[in-house]
Amino acid sequence: MAGLWVGAVALVTAGRRGKRPPQLMRSAAALWTLKTFDKILIANRGEIACRVIKTCKKMGIKTVAIHSDADASSVHVKMADEAVCVGPAPSSKSYLNMDAIMEAIRRTRSQAVHPGYGFLSENKEFAKRLASENVIFIGPDTHAIQAMGDKIESKLLAKKAKVNTIPGFDGVVKDADEAVRIAREIGYPVMIKASAGGGGKGMRIAWDDEETREGFRFSSQEAASSFGDDRLLIEKFINNPRHIEIQVLGDKHGNALWLNERECSVQRRNQKVVEEAPSTFLDPETRRAMGEQAVALAKAVKYSSAGTVEFLVDSQKNFYFLEMNTRLQVEHPVTECITGLDLVREMIRVAKGYPLRHRQADVPINGWAVECRVYAEDPYKSFGLPSIGRLSQYQEPSHLPGVRVDSGIQPGSEISIYYDPMISKLITYGSDRTEALQRMEDALDHYVIRGVTHNIALLREVIINSRFVKGDINTKFLSDVYPDGFKGHTLTENERKQLLAIASSLFVASQLRAQQFQGHSRVPVVRSDMAKWELTVRLHEEDHAVTASSRGSTFSVEVDGSKLNVSSTWNLALPLLSVNVDGTERTVQCLSREAGGSMNIQFLGTVVSEGQEICVIEAMKMQNSMTAGKTGKVKSVQCKAGDTVGEGDLLVELE
Repeated sequence: MAGLWVGAVALVTAGRRGKRPPQLMRSAAALWTLKTFDKILIANRGEIACRVIKTCKKMGIKTVAIHSDADASSVHVKMADEAVCVGPAPSSKSYLNMDAIMEAIRRTRSQAVHPGYGFLSENKEFAKRLASENVIFIGPDTHAIQAMGDKIESKLLAKKAKVNTIPGFDGVVKDADEAVRIAREIGYPVMIKASAGGGGKGMRIAWDDEETREGFRFSSQEAASSFGDDRLLIEKFINNPRHIEIQVLGDKHGNALWLNERECSVQRRNQKVVEEAPSTFLDPETRRAMGEQAVALAKAVKYSSAGTVEFLVDSQKNFYFLEMNTRLQVEHPVTECITGLDLVREMIRVAKGYPLRHRQADVPINGWAVECRVYAEDPYKSFGLPSIGRLSQYQEPSHLPGVRVDSGIQPGSEISIYYDPMISKLITYGSDRTEALQRMEDALDHYVIRGVTHNIALLREVIINSRFVKGDINTKFLSDVYPDGFKGHTLTENERKQLLAIASSLFVASQLRAQQFQGHSRVPVVRSDMAKWELTVRLHEEDHAVTASSRGSTFSVEVDGSKLNVSSTWNLALPLLSVNVDGTERTVQCLSREAGGSMNIQFLGTVVSEGQEICVIEAMKMQNSMTAGKTGKVKSVQCKAGDTVGEGDLLVELE
């Protein structure tokens, strides 16, 4: 697990990845125990609240969690030293309820507040209210929040600081007619976006006058609804760019650093899906130029905390300022992995008034890190419509080497309609990109999520895609690779046969196990009671004749003229099973229903043994097992789960 603290903060060790710079060799104990605050309230929920609490614990700081009624049993509430309910489930009545949060601060006598990201993290009024009661806001001052939160003002400041900006109109667009005039002057295509926007809301691309008028109308409506501010700006649309951001860190003494870049180009609906650090695209000169401009902007607004300057980068490595996020970013863990810095700790130190500990030359790039955002959503529907429900089973792959999981959930947690459907951030770290991606593939294969639909199938396809592996990506990556939407994994011929062989072996193993329990055996092992099983397996509406025979824990399976040997422990009680197919190791999840990357497999014409359970009927709240009277082949099934059946109804026909 060298190079990583799983689920907490990333550290880069000396040795095979090179020596750490002198400034990073200081006593870890001394750094963690440096006096800052006695108690911090975290004005957030979920994984980011847990993330902040972990660092606070290492620094010896007591923590206060706030929560809504719906989050009373959440992980972040259990982790904190104290917890205060701030209102009912809707965010507007709880996590955005400044009055309730201020009261919680007073009651707990918290000295500082960490806002995480989202909610009140970039709300200047909240920062002002904290200052009025001598409570420290762990973030930049209100001037920086206001200046960078307004896209028009931030662009003007960026120009003044000599930061490359996208050509466009710097004022507020008054109406649709003016929007068309400006768009013609700039030259199509143009981007219409909300001045106070973020997260892809209030943004439209226009390729002609008609789309400009329509875009102005819809963007202004979205902006007013989402931000209470319908002001719009128009700028040149950079076609097929990369989205690359620079992490900056400033203190209250005029010092600022850039902590290298993050590649965030894989997006859907202008929201990031996969991030990595560093970028495959930047050369040292471009990286330095972007970093220096990001620091120039940070110094121009006297920025004091962790923040991110986002750029669009074209195919010629020309880069243009997009916006500055005056908070901790969702994807900050990949920066922590390659630099060895804990950004939450640095934010707390800066908020207390300490100067930065490092010089620019001290900031390394050691290894490679990749982050996948694991969401409760259906990737087969517009790359992700939210899914809600309770996690009936949940198992993180944090036992694997080089894996970090930032989450705020546990088995039994509920993904509700009230909050963002992110389940976790899955981060892998390696000595190079190849190792980091291989570890990500393994981690995704070992992630168990049941009870909600999730996007792991999409994430896995992205990180093994040939274009992604080569680093050939831009913000249109998903729409280019999946022009008709995500359809799941396309099996090779060998993968198809392996899947059929594994599925058949699993099915036979389960049937043999059921026979043993039917005979009251207490040892759930696979036996070869039947020499040969003839199955018809349906995969994606196509039927395949499969023959399987067992020799202890190994099955010999014939699929479409090919013979494959499948072996495993066949411990069917486990959510994950390691299966060997002719020397190839596969990780298998046996799902109770379709979810994620599952394949639609059905078994038809199954051979059943005398005494084997065929179906279960519930009557008067009692479960009644129906078993086969003789060995035979299933000819037809006349019922399905949930059906109401009557006396004399034909359920299963054998021959």
